[in-house]
Amino acid sequence: MGKEQICIIGSGNWGSAIATIVGRNAHRLSFCHDEVRMWVFEEDVQINEQTAKLSNVINEQHENIKYLPGVKLPENVRAIPNLEEAVKDATVLIFVLPHQFLPKLLPTIRAHVNPTRCHGVSLIKGLDFDAETKMPVLISKSIETVMGEQFRCGVLMGANVADEVARQRTCESTLACDFGSDSDNERFRQIFDEGHFRVSQISDVAGAEACGALKNIIALGAGFVDGLNLGGNTKAALLRIGLLEMTKFCTIFFGGVEKSTFMESCGVADLITTCYGGRNRKCADEFAKRRGGELTYLDSERCTKLWSEIESEMLNGQKLQGTLAAQEVYSLLKARNLLHQFPLMSAIYEISFNGKPANTITDGIRTHIESATMPRSKL
Repeated sequence: MGKEQICIIGSGNWGSAIATIVGRNAHRLSFCHDEVRMWVFEEDVQINEQTAKLSNVINEQHENIKYLPGVKLPENVRAIPNLEEAVKDATVLIFVLPHQFLPKLLPTIRAHVNPTRCHGVSLIKGLDFDAETKMPVLISKSIETVMGEQFRCGVLMGANVADEVARQRTCESTLACDFGSDSDNERFRQIFDEGHFRVSQISDVAGAEACGALKNIIALGAGFVDGLNLGGNTKAALLRIGLLEMTKFCTIFFGGVEKSTFMESCGVADLITTCYGGRNRKCADEFAKRRGGELTYLDSERCTKLWSEIESEMLNGQKLQGTLAAQEVYSLLKARNLLHQFPLMSAIYEISFNGKPANTITDGIRTHIESATMPRSKL
């Protein structure tokens, strides 16, 4: 087996953060080529009062000054704005970009790698939905479908706030994969595992990946709680109920999900850290503050505009994932007549896009508790 040629597809906040780890590991691991390529969506940035190309700045200063300022990237990480050049002959593809960009990129990627020798790991936290059935589809499976039947894609999910990972604060993550053998799984685990970034490996790709998408919805609810200063007890109840609804969703819509997955970093730990420190919580906090304690409803168009304004003002070009996931999951649950089984996720959507007052987040919590304590004969 030859050396692995790694390509990171995406160079935002999380893509640049994981590049710090993968770059160091590729340099020391004998089964990896030293160079790690990072595909960059080219854009102009300002530096020293001059305009420069982001890829040039990364390669010359070894820093992504727009999306991860103040953190040095390893010198063996090379930013490449041409996708064909970046993925050429790659054997390890690390997908870390908003999933809505994938359909345009995957045909080009497939044309320039050998899918029988190449595998992927997705760090994308979201879900696809089948255009006809409207059923949820794992992004890793969508990638495999386009790349060909011999291409396998795992996922890396966990309690991983990008800035903290980049600054080497201790954390853990979960690699869910099945690349055909224990030795292949271990090679991939070593590409990500480092002293301060401990990676465990499991086989439950569906459970790990679905958790990564659903926790962003719950984080919106956590932001509403914080923005209205509803307190720690309310937030704790929201996290507990959120985890229960995540578990139920996974078991309904995905086969083979293991209960133990929810106790991994990709499950409860990721939910906790996202509900305290992620971008979805932060923007939902601001959404609730701008709504304030008003009891009037907003129309859906105004809700969408408010999210867009907050995203533009607060995320420096990054995108919210929780709002998109909330819309897609709500549509699915409504079509399947399952909204009553997910009162918290339903309440989060109603506040976000149907204009309900933000303080109705507690209705979603109370409804879940009441249904759980109702005598079985009345259910």
